[in-house]
Amino acid sequence: MKVIDKQTLQRSRMLVCNLRETPSRWSTLAALMVIAAYQWAALPVATHAFQGDPEQDITETDPKAAAKQETLLLANARQLTFEGRRAGEGYFSADGSQLVFQSERQQGNPFFQIYVMDLETGDLERVSPGHGKTTCAWIHPTGKHVLFASTQDDPAAKQKQKDEYAMRESGQERRYSWDYDEHFELYHLDKATGEYRNLTNAPGYDAEASWSPDGKLIAFTSNRLAYQKPMTADEKKNFAIDPAYMNDIYIMNADGSNVRQLTAVHGYDGGPFFSPDGKRICWRRFTPNGAIAEVWTMNIDGSDQRQLTRLGAMSWAPFYHPSGEYLIFTTNRHGFANFELYLIDAEAKSTPVRVSYTKGFDGLPAFTPDGKRLAWTTNRTPSKRSQIFIANWDHERARKLLGLDDADRVASTPGADAASAIGRSTREQTAAGFSAADIIRHVGFLCREELQGRLTGTPGEKLATAYVAAYLDSLGLKPAGDKGTFFQEFEFTSGVALGKKNSLVSGKKVYQLNKDWKPLSFSGEGDFKPADVVFAGYGMQARKTKQFDEYDSYVHLDVKGKWVVVFRYMPENVTPERRQQLSRASQLRFKATVARDKGARGLIVVTGPNAKAKSQLVPLRLDGILAGSSLPVISVTDGVVQSWLDASGKKGLKALQDKLDTGSLAMGFALKGVQVAAQVEVNRVKGRGRNVLARLQSTDKPSDQVIVVGAHVDHLGKGASSSSLARDDESQQIHFGADDNASGVAAVLEIAEYLSNQKANGKLKLRRDVLFAAWSGEELGLLGSDHFVKSYGQHAHHASGVTASANNQPAKAAASGPQTGSDTGPGAPATKAESQEKTDPEKAAGKEKQATQNPHGSGHTRSIYPAVAACINMDMVGRLNKTVVLQGIGSSSIWRSELERRNAPVGLSITLQEDSYLPTDAKSFYSYGVPVLSAFTGSHSEYHTPRDTPDTLNYEGAASIARLMGLVTRSLAMRESPPDYLEQAAPQERTGGALRAYLGTIPDYAEEVKGVLLSGARKGAPADKAGIKPGDIIIGLAGKKIENIYDYTQAISALKIGEETSIMVQRGKKKLTLKITPGSRD
Repeated sequence: MKVIDKQTLQRSRMLVCNLRETPSRWSTLAALMVIAAYQWAALPVATHAFQGDPEQDITETDPKAAAKQETLLLANARQLTFEGRRAGEGYFSADGSQLVFQSERQQGNPFFQIYVMDLETGDLERVSPGHGKTTCAWIHPTGKHVLFASTQDDPAAKQKQKDEYAMRESGQERRYSWDYDEHFELYHLDKATGEYRNLTNAPGYDAEASWSPDGKLIAFTSNRLAYQKPMTADEKKNFAIDPAYMNDIYIMNADGSNVRQLTAVHGYDGGPFFSPDGKRICWRRFTPNGAIAEVWTMNIDGSDQRQLTRLGAMSWAPFYHPSGEYLIFTTNRHGFANFELYLIDAEAKSTPVRVSYTKGFDGLPAFTPDGKRLAWTTNRTPSKRSQIFIANWDHERARKLLGLDDADRVASTPGADAASAIGRSTREQTAAGFSAADIIRHVGFLCREELQGRLTGTPGEKLATAYVAAYLDSLGLKPAGDKGTFFQEFEFTSGVALGKKNSLVSGKKVYQLNKDWKPLSFSGEGDFKPADVVFAGYGMQARKTKQFDEYDSYVHLDVKGKWVVVFRYMPENVTPERRQQLSRASQLRFKATVARDKGARGLIVVTGPNAKAKSQLVPLRLDGILAGSSLPVISVTDGVVQSWLDASGKKGLKALQDKLDTGSLAMGFALKGVQVAAQVEVNRVKGRGRNVLARLQSTDKPSDQVIVVGAHVDHLGKGASSSSLARDDESQQIHFGADDNASGVAAVLEIAEYLSNQKANGKLKLRRDVLFAAWSGEELGLLGSDHFVKSYGQHAHHASGVTASANNQPAKAAASGPQTGSDTGPGAPATKAESQEKTDPEKAAGKEKQATQNPHGSGHTRSIYPAVAACINMDMVGRLNKTVVLQGIGSSSIWRSELERRNAPVGLSITLQEDSYLPTDAKSFYSYGVPVLSAFTGSHSEYHTPRDTPDTLNYEGAASIARLMGLVTRSLAMRESPPDYLEQAAPQERTGGALRAYLGTIPDYAEEVKGVLLSGARKGAPADKAGIKPGDIIIGLAGKKIENIYDYTQAISALKIGEETSIMVQRGKKKLTLKITPGSRD
């Protein structure tokens, strides 16, 4: 055995302890250079292992990027201790209410003493006697006792203090105050009596102790064997250089009896901690030469010793996460003076994951018992003296980075059962308040790949709703769904599919389905015998206006009993004003209605060579209206129509379109000698979705009134859809929907947890129940919430006898804000898939919706108010930047005063919007006479794309929004009378049709401005290419003045695809005119 140099080896080993023990003026870097010189000379193999990462660390090359990287796992880091020369090594009590730590702040003593901080009150108590050296404290699971190591009974303890001060006063400082003093013993303090009891009372260094989770055992470090039995010559020499050379791990009963040695190797074994289940112990082990330390674990009887890390550096201070799945530790693998925090999974199957990215010392980490926060010792303070910091911990992201996932639970167990189990187990890890860590857990589950984007009616939706139901059940809420369950099912049309009977024939020519032709989703079905064919240009009828004459493609054209061929869109080269006049008439359903009313056999749609469409055939997909047509409506390729024109001796298709594209009218004509027969079968695919409903009851029986708190749990699923804004290279990916709307569901679950806890603790006196809901089918047209209000209306009127009496008639709203999310018909529920003004007004404008009866007529016959006294809605609350938008303010006179009061303790910047006709589930309730309040943090470029992922969210912001809405809900549930209901005028019908032109702008609704404020432009979109920037305000487009979102969508409807036009923006104090070339949506 090599006998090593005393000074250099001691410095190497002392470094681990003394970075937090020694005077801060000690030059850590200088000492490390000495260590490095020794290692390079004597330990070439070990040094090579250590230098596996030779390049400069990111903390030196790019500090800003390093700081950003650190926020992946650590959020809201703050300094916890401030007083004294330095402090460190903080550990939490079992209930998380206390923190024990060591600090050099005792007057008259230059060494550490032990302190306990009450984390609820901030009270601080010194629990060590005030003299001697102390270290490594732990709080008993009961919270009534403290364990620490001390030299308090050393007869020379006070003299050593004086000697230390004298040395400092002389201008000198001891490089190492940590000498493994043989007088260190383990002491048990009874906090109630103040009595100390020596548990070890044996020669040698006894320290670094902790209780087991049940308080029955103590694990500790000791070199007592060096004092109890003869050592070999090499052992004596190395022990004389460094007493830690003989340190091993021991375990004993809590009263100090039955001491057992667990490790017996040369080198420093120290810092033992029990695993959360008490079955294993983790510790650090130095190599005999002291150059390298690694993290190990073992059973509490010393068996099954496993090395977890192999970094070839000083890796030490391991500590288990409360889940038991992984450990956090300290290592200087990135440089001798740079100690960083790292993770390793408990089975050592993962690659270690870096946590901290701040140059200097970050070590001695400890999790709170709930695993939601991390405390550690660091010298990142302004004075560079070590103190304790604390930060929020991202457990789900840590698991993901380590490759740990509950996916195996989902895969190996029937899906819903597994999701339910995870939901219940999650409750054990969450806090009663509003916590970013809780939001992360919920979002993390809802965005798992196994859920495949949570499309309504899919297994992923079932997993998501099972999780939500199980979590609400674990809170003690009552099921409020069908037949005593938490689920309310509804049937819906999930899509369209071609049946077996589809054919198109002209003469002897049989056309290929999906290549030459296909039916439209709303086509009539049946066998359609051969009939003549006529050409009717663009197939439009538009009434005369002050500016333009009537447009009629059917003048003097006999179409009765005949197939009518029409172009797909509108004339390409007309003025913007003319395009606006023709916009509605250009819709295919409108064209089909005109043809049907004129007695046509069927409608044949051809795109034409001048139209810049992605596909010549109209895609087979739902257009938001479930009703079909009695008329067969089919789409054919340009080639099919060209062959008919050739057969009848007419002009080519392009020549016809060229003439019509000028805007001039041309007489229609018959295609002589051409007949068409067709068979059409389009099946509407039925699916079943389900809402989750749970009730927090005010008494043992359900109350007559409820406050509904809801968020939609569904999203777009995997792959392309009419609502997806994915890029072509993303078209087959999962739409995770982290912001839309896992964030909203997580916020609802936080409110449920808060209120249920308040009620359980007697702090909430409810006057009415609170009904928590996770709606499905929102992305398909508010299907789940619409089903609920209709069902609840029947229940309220017939079962409970609650009606909208004269006393409950709505007041007229004094003012109405911008009608964001309006429909093409009064009372129609705007869908986010079809009405996306809040995030993509270009896509939504003018689309027809499923129409329902307007409830705001005489008597409000469909009102469910006050049985449902109010609806709180959370839709996309995960991207808080500057302000949260609160919509529906105009639905009740109480909202402004409520928000003023409830936001006072929260302190959010809020923007209030009057409109209550919103493209979200709140509208289902407002349409049934219920006051609504909806939270929304704004649009972004990841909306409805696979890029809407958990890592993009502001979890602290979401927690704050949940707190605000939770306080509002609390007030509503406790107030004597329900909030009043104000009626707003239903949105006016738009004249615009579905938009073809695409600009890719992203509106920002957080501020009221004249024009359209943008948060940015989608990457690669026309607006991005034009130079649009975040913060720009659109004030003009194609010569049109833009004052609001409706001016903007109307102007877009007049744009010609591929034709450059101007867009005017306000950028700061400057007005800029940019050139933009619209793209095509089709």
